[in-house]
Order: sequence, then C-alpha cells, then structure tokens
Amino acid sequence: MMINEQIRDKEVRLIGPDGEQLGIMSAREAQQMAYDADLDLVKVAPNAKPPVCKIIDYGKYRYEMVRKEKEAKKKQKTIEVKEIRMSPNIDTNDLNTKMNAARKFLAKGNKVKVTLRFRGREMAHIQQTKHVLDDFAEALSDVAVVEKPGKQEGRTISMVLSEKKS
Repeated sequence: MMINEQIRDKEVRLIGPDGEQLGIMSAREAQQMAYDADLDLVKVAPNAKPPVCKIIDYGKYRYEMVRKEKEAKKKQKTIEVKEIRMSPNIDTNDLNTKMNAARKFLAKGNKVKVTLRFRGREMAHIQQTKHVLDDFAEALSDVAVVEKPGKQEGRTISMVLSEKKS
C-alpha cells in the first residue's frame, strides 16, 4: 500500500472520507486535501487509469484489512492427507482395522494415502500383491473414490483416496 508522500502519480482519481467521488486531480492537491482533513491519502487501486486514491485514516484501514484476513482464514478449510501403511502380507483383521481408520479419516474430510511397503524378498512378488490396494479401494468404494491410482515408487506402491461427493 502506498500512502501520502509515497504516491508519485501525476493524476489520481480521489474518493473522499465519506466515499463520495471528488474527481480527477493532481496527487499534490489530493495530498493537501487529505492533510487538511487530518487523514491519510491511500492508493487503493494502483492499476486503474488513473490510480484511485482515498482519503481515510490509514491505521484504522490497516486494522480492518487484518481483521478481514483473519476472518477469511477462519472460514477456510484445510484438507490434510493422512497416510495408512501396510505390508503386502497383511492379515484380514489388520486390513479391516486399517479400513476403519481410513473411513474415520474420510468422514472428517481428509484424504487418505494408502501405502504398501515392500521389504527384502517381498520386492520379488510385487505383481502378486497389488490386489491388496485394489481390495482396499473396493471395500471403501461406498465412501471413497480413488483420486490417484496405485503407483510404484521405489519400495512402495501408493494410492490416494478422497471422500466421495454425493
């Protein structure tokens, strides 16, 4: 934000302290009017032709802007990616436990990254164990949709599930 002496434009469109249009004038005249009113001249639209300046109390204006930003930040929702790790020879009950955890994460609006980790000799049998991820996605198909299908990265295969939109 440019205020008072920082405004170097020849002509500016001036808006008064009450919001009324005062017209196009030189920056010096606008500066003098702001000084006479004991307020600040603030450039509110620098890209306009000519730039738009307003006579306001800059401290109060900045306070309002910060308050609006905080309010907007409160209302926005952050989506986290929760990770569930499994091994290729996972038992049925363990798989069900992981699925229940994934359901909870999805119900809260988070995305779930399901990772299948291979250790040692398990690397030789990657093709036979890809069905574990498919079974996981199939079991959660009522609440989740596969956002990124299973992809191998080194010793892991991972896929991302997100909440199904109704």
